[in-house]
Amino acid sequence: MKRVDEFNKDEPKTSLENTESNSHEIERPEYESPLKRETRPPRRGGGFIYGLLGVVVGALLVWLLLPTGNTSNKVLTETGERNNDMQEERLSVDINTDITEVVESVTDAVVGVTNLQTNRDFWSSSETTKETGTGSGVIYKKQDGKAYIVTNHHVVEGAEELEVTFDDGTKAEGRLIGGDMWTDLAVIEIDATDVKAVAQFGDSDALKRGETVIAIGNPLGLGFSGSVTLGVVSGKDRSIPIDFNQDGVVDWYSDVLQTDAAINPGNSGGALINLAGQLIGINSMKISQETVEGIGLAIPINLAIPIIEKLEQHGEVIRPTMGVTLIDLSSIPAQQQIILKLPNDVTEGVVVNEVVPNSPASKADVQRYDVIVEMDGEKIEDMVALRKHLYNVKEVGDKMTMKVYREGQLLEIEMTLENGNSF
Repeated sequence: MKRVDEFNKDEPKTSLENTESNSHEIERPEYESPLKRETRPPRRGGGFIYGLLGVVVGALLVWLLLPTGNTSNKVLTETGERNNDMQEERLSVDINTDITEVVESVTDAVVGVTNLQTNRDFWSSSETTKETGTGSGVIYKKQDGKAYIVTNHHVVEGAEELEVTFDDGTKAEGRLIGGDMWTDLAVIEIDATDVKAVAQFGDSDALKRGETVIAIGNPLGLGFSGSVTLGVVSGKDRSIPIDFNQDGVVDWYSDVLQTDAAINPGNSGGALINLAGQLIGINSMKISQETVEGIGLAIPINLAIPIIEKLEQHGEVIRPTMGVTLIDLSSIPAQQQIILKLPNDVTEGVVVNEVVPNSPASKADVQRYDVIVEMDGEKIEDMVALRKHLYNVKEVGDKMTMKVYREGQLLEIEMTLENGNSF
């Protein structure tokens, strides 16, 4: 036999010899000549035995691996039992956390509030009742067969009828007891027959930034009723400017809590609760801008409770009044401010434009063009500051001392406040 590296030598070979040499080197016995099979070395017999053993072992392995007889049924049965066990385990899992338990305890106290108004057809003179908006509300009291719901004033504003929808879909007719535009709160009365739960008031002053809170309500209407979102208290004592008549002038600053729990249209009037299941805020609004995300706002319950009580008792919030109409000094052109004869360093305050006859201001000798700069020692920069002091600090019958500039002179005036819904 020749090595592969000797195949190119000049020694003459027969084609048969060449074939034999090549066949032994590359181990392709099928190319061998039949004339030489008898002259093979004895070790070729061992190769045959090894090949036969390989076939036997291979056949044995195939037989063992292929499912036959009862083995197949056994494998399928075991697999089926295993799958059934897994399925039963998934179905039997009951996950309870502090949050799910809190939500379950409060959900029945959160309702949907639908504002219904009459729609008049000009051509046919027909009238139909039409839904003009949907918000949320919280049942906070049950007494003498009646239940009371707190919601936002803007949810019920202009309503001719109110429809209350419970979490299970049951509906009840609502009656508006009263609403307050300035605090955006309203109270509704319903029959207590279907009421299952009442929310408990918490203490919003005790809240901490970062504390977990849960918002429950009906974002985008009753189709998403009872929606639950989770967040934290992002900030306390936020003051948000409000323009009621959309004239571009701030009319009021609303004191609110800030949360990153998702609050959307329809959540208005819904519950903001803590992990004790207590109502600590009434969801009211959100800041909606392309560059803003996760700023929801709620009325702190400690500020809401006095308003709720007044609405229950009187149907309105009776506030003190001075009996004047006012203009912000900053809105008066500089050329016209000359008639006020103010010192050069006085650039902020509120100008009295008109005094109502027989009003507290009239009795205290307040005059037109007086410029109010201080009330009870508190600096008054504009009408918003004046309104907040008058509405949030003072009560009907209280005495109030204010400082005004008149003809360039600083005067102090004292008056006794009476009730009314204007300045």
